[in-house]
Amino acid sequence: MARAPLPTERLELLMGWGGAVGSAAYIYRPSTVPQLKEAFSNARVMGRTVTLRGAGRSYGDAALGRENVVIELTRMNRILAWGPASGIITCQPGVTIKQLWEYTIEDGWWPPVVPGTMFPTLGGVLAMNIHGKNNFKAGTIGEHMLAFDFLAASGEALHVDREADAELFNAIVGSFGMLGCFTSITLQLKKVYSGDVDVKVLIANNLRELIQIYEENIPKSDYLVGWIDAFATGASLGRSIVHQANYITPGTDPTPVQSLRLTHQNLPDAIMGIVPKSIVWIFMRPFTNNVGVRFVNWAKFISSKISPKKQFRQAHAAFAFLLDYVPNWQKSYGKGGLIQYQSFIPKASAEAAFRKQLEVCRRESIVPFLAVFKRHRADRFLMTHAVDGYSLALDFKVTARNRARLWKLTEKLNEIVLAAGGRFYMAKDATLTREAFRSYLGSETLAKFKALKARFDPESMLESELSRRLL
Repeated sequence: MARAPLPTERLELLMGWGGAVGSAAYIYRPSTVPQLKEAFSNARVMGRTVTLRGAGRSYGDAALGRENVVIELTRMNRILAWGPASGIITCQPGVTIKQLWEYTIEDGWWPPVVPGTMFPTLGGVLAMNIHGKNNFKAGTIGEHMLAFDFLAASGEALHVDREADAELFNAIVGSFGMLGCFTSITLQLKKVYSGDVDVKVLIANNLRELIQIYEENIPKSDYLVGWIDAFATGASLGRSIVHQANYITPGTDPTPVQSLRLTHQNLPDAIMGIVPKSIVWIFMRPFTNNVGVRFVNWAKFISSKISPKKQFRQAHAAFAFLLDYVPNWQKSYGKGGLIQYQSFIPKASAEAAFRKQLEVCRRESIVPFLAVFKRHRADRFLMTHAVDGYSLALDFKVTARNRARLWKLTEKLNEIVLAAGGRFYMAKDATLTREAFRSYLGSETLAKFKALKARFDPESMLESELSRRLL
């Protein structure tokens, strides 16, 4: 079909959240299902493909569609039903994690799985089947969805139930927007008896100690997350700070009504009530270089090690959404932005694989400025990134000088991951190659996915810059 011109007033420049990749596209923002269908119809008539986009919080190119139609779902943001006795909620796909927890927390319910930021949409996090700091215990967000309504690219409308339609359910969740669009989502939330969690700080002097801390604490933890100083070498390689958190049991919080209030959860807008957090990224920029980050990492590790404050209570939002403490912190990386490289390695080979990754980064003189470590469990989703093992997320600054070398570095990291039986994560990816994608998923999984694509999107209308790169 010939490509017809689209209205120029809809043309916008969109960026991946990391700021390292971007492209112009024609944006439609429906607020109802009929408007959503109309946007698909317009794209079909104009001979354009469609990319689905939530809040645009994917680090890479998963929500970018160069010179084609992008349907952004942030206006489909209504909460349709809420059961404060059961904790079951039904929402449109544009509802954000922030909207969700703010709506339910005072009734004593919290989202069972959240990312490190509260601003993604539910449609987006289910399209990527995101995980949190409690993946080893709670699994992915998809494991807590009870049912959903779904509009396929073909126009077919479905209601899919987790139990009755298990195979289809597990195939659509995590399909990164390549089959259709969620139009309503029903989730089971987590009952909480306090607005706080009990937090404990644990110190690991190297990578082996880090894994030992996890294995010892998994049975007695609700959450575990580790920060690694990627600049440390030798016997200190992998030195880390781990935060363990647990839900507070009924009757333990003396003032649960007060701690569950929104005022207790909201992150402060200013540092010491003076410096607006909205401008803090400007003061961070001089430190986002090798010298600055090396010093900040060293200071952070030493101060945590000698601090007497190893146990404390913290609000759910404060513990969960570390990435939201400094708004727009990604801007501190400068004009080139950043990419995140996250890999998931089975338990038996995790230590050796992550050690190799950190050593390769040092050898190539491109050291990640942020490294985050988590424990995971396997799941039954078709396009899953999960393993019974660990993940390491590495944030790299992108510059005009290092861009080509950085992309080559990720190919070397891919080789380490694949040799260890590992997997990758579409929500974060900006560099994965088609060969690596096919290798970790395997021919059987790809064949099943292609069969679903033929059923739900026979015209291949749905694509993104990520899918063009990988499929």
